Amino acid sequence: MESTAATKKKEDFTKKDQENIRKATLFSILPGGGQFYNKQIFKGIVFLAVFAVFLVQFFSWGTGALHGLVTLGTTPREDHSLFLMIEGVLQILVIVVFLFFYVVQLYDANRVAKINAITPDKVNRSAKSVIVNVYENGFPYLLTIPAYIIMLFAIIFPVVVTILIMFTNYDFNNIPPASLIQWTGLETFQKIFVLSTYRDTFMSVLSWTVIWTLAATTLQIGLGILTAMVMNQPFIKGKRFFGVILLLPWAVPAFITILTFSNMFNPSAGAINTQVIPFINNFIPFFDIPSIAWKIEPFWTKVALIGIQGWLGFPYIYVLTTSILQSIPSEWYEASAIDGASTMQKFNYITFPHILSVAAPIFITQYTGNFNNFSMIYLFNEGGPGSLGNNAGSTDILISWVYKLTTGQSPQYNISAAITLIISMIVIVISLIIFNRSSAFEMED
Repeated sequence: MESTAATKKKEDFTKKDQENIRKATLFSILPGGGQFYNKQIFKGIVFLAVFAVFLVQFFSWGTGALHGLVTLGTTPREDHSLFLMIEGVLQILVIVVFLFFYVVQLYDANRVAKINAITPDKVNRSAKSVIVNVYENGFPYLLTIPAYIIMLFAIIFPVVVTILIMFTNYDFNNIPPASLIQWTGLETFQKIFVLSTYRDTFMSVLSWTVIWTLAATTLQIGLGILTAMVMNQPFIKGKRFFGVILLLPWAVPAFITILTFSNMFNPSAGAINTQVIPFINNFIPFFDIPSIAWKIEPFWTKVALIGIQGWLGFPYIYVLTTSILQSIPSEWYEASAIDGASTMQKFNYITFPHILSVAAPIFITQYTGNFNNFSMIYLFNEGGPGSLGNNAGSTDILISWVYKLTTGQSPQYNISAAITLIISMIVIVISLIIFNRSSAFEMED
């Protein structure tokens, strides 16, 4: 990277300068050629060496990887279709990285030629000056480019493989290396949205996932805000003691709490039916609550799941909201009281808008987190009771259904990949919409 030069319009260059700039850019069609033309020998050697390494890699391994990606193998038990797909995707990512490098070296040759036309003495030609310039002016890029490359292979790579699996017949009938995987186009989506057996299961699981997300998350947020507002009142005594009590659900590991509640909601021997309900019936006159089939009937299982998540999730919201409430100026409430505002009006026009302006992104993550809350659904009753078909239980959400589709006796990896993409798209689209409409990210006062 070169020192910053004064900008100059194209028409201000002489014909000779324009010709030199054009030649430098054209010579860069061969990586390093433009740098050699600009008399940056060291940089030209580096760029040419990178190009040579890419050519060796591409023709020794890359062409075979791309061919394997297209065919997914030709001989069962010898060709592993999944490995061929992975190798092909890796090669595509390598090509993407090289294309980025190719564009950068084209731009570099063009820019240096322009600098050379204006101030030739500022062009770094020796190896030492190039290295020093890169260190001084390009140090941030030296730190961030490796991170982007790691992200490309650690994040983008598995996403691309998952997307490609959707367009294959990768299921329990076609498991490599015993069988070859084949490209099937949109057949997987046709199964999900057209074939009645899959469509009905998908719609049932999706509808419960939405209900679960909205009900459980709203409950935990509502409880968190309510408890924070109660504990923020000046007449409450022993705030520290009650604060510790309210944090206990957050302090205990969630999986222990879920398993404990799973035992408590056992319809025959659990504490809810054998102790809590009889206590309520004895303590409150005219109450005669029968034993409830918590883990037998889907409706009551769903009610239990929503209640447990409200219990587990509200302490975090309580802590967050408590800190926000303490930042609201007391003068606002005093002024509203003088104007005759009721308690509900203070909450609607002062408290709640202030909470949302700060905590809206956190609330969104609570909704998206519960949308994919696998541990709660699976640990409580493994997605049961009953079955909706295609490995889905009556309380399975999309993410737990994906788990069963990939780990059951008849795995269907293509279907699970398609559902995974649907989950991601739903979460991303809803999050972007809410983030754009939220004022939480506005930095202006």
